[in-house]
Amino acid sequence: MNLGYVTLSGRGAIDALLVQVVADLEACGLRLAGTVQSNIDRADRALCDMDLRLLPDGPTVRISVDRGAQARGCRLDPEVLEDAVLWTERALERAEFLVVNKFGKQEAEGRGLSAVIAEALSRDMPVLVGVNGLNMLPFLDFSGGMAQRLAPDHTSVLDWCLAARPSGAGGGCVTSSNPACPATTAT
Repeated sequence: MNLGYVTLSGRGAIDALLVQVVADLEACGLRLAGTVQSNIDRADRALCDMDLRLLPDGPTVRISVDRGAQARGCRLDPEVLEDAVLWTERALERAEFLVVNKFGKQEAEGRGLSAVIAEALSRDMPVLVGVNGLNMLPFLDFSGGMAQRLAPDHTSVLDWCLAARPSGAGGGCVTSSNPACPATTAT
């Protein structure tokens, strides 16, 4: 099972890392399915807007609901998440690698993208997942202890992805340090 996960402290840190890694995997020619999140700060709100880019060529959708400047609690729009899950399920048919921005509360409760992750793994497709501290124990239970924790830096995550991909996938990229690899943002 090729299930790698990354965890980082700091608001939006996992999302920023996965956006970089996905850009490089796309530059290498990997056929991806999944989601990456962008967080848009707002001057009039303490909390950011959350957008998901649906891989490989889907729209970017707003998954957060604006409940006002003083609102607290969950801001996830469950209907938009359901649509993102359906998109990702369809994209899985032509993908060779799955990236999931977050194993969150929905996944911890067996909803969200958890079934898509399981389906990809049943197809021997490599999966990269972002996991925050709040959902680490449910994720480890979900993975049955088979997930590999990745060093939370761009080069380590990219190299794991390139090593985990199916043979022949992703053109000439062997590692992020390979000059033939168009993934030039490795740090």
